Amino acid sequence: MSTHGQYNGPVSLPDSLIIRNISDLHSKITAAIGSNDPIVIDIPEYAEADLSFIQLIESARRQAKAQSKSITLSSPAKGHVLKVLERAGFLDAFNPDDAKFWLNKEVTP
Repeated sequence: MSTHGQYNGPVSLPDSLIIRNISDLHSKITAAIGSNDPIVIDIPEYAEADLSFIQLIESARRQAKAQSKSITLSSPAKGHVLKVLERAGFLDAFNPDDAKFWLNKEVTP
């Protein structure tokens, strides 16, 4: 039985989004992509994050797109997540899809 189109609520992530637990995060997000559409990722407001988390989410975005599924954040990136995006140079390189995903902003050319 296909679960395409099923929505099981947001994927709630822990407060620690760092390399130390990236394997667990990967498993959780991959499972959600396999069973949900749309996929909504809920990042805690005060979550600690590093570049491995940003890479994981970017990979999840590509995986979801390849499976014709929608993936969004429950709220715009903020706190440590936003700081990691800024320090790594992502904010300056965002295309409209990236800005919409990470910042919930519509960007007009």
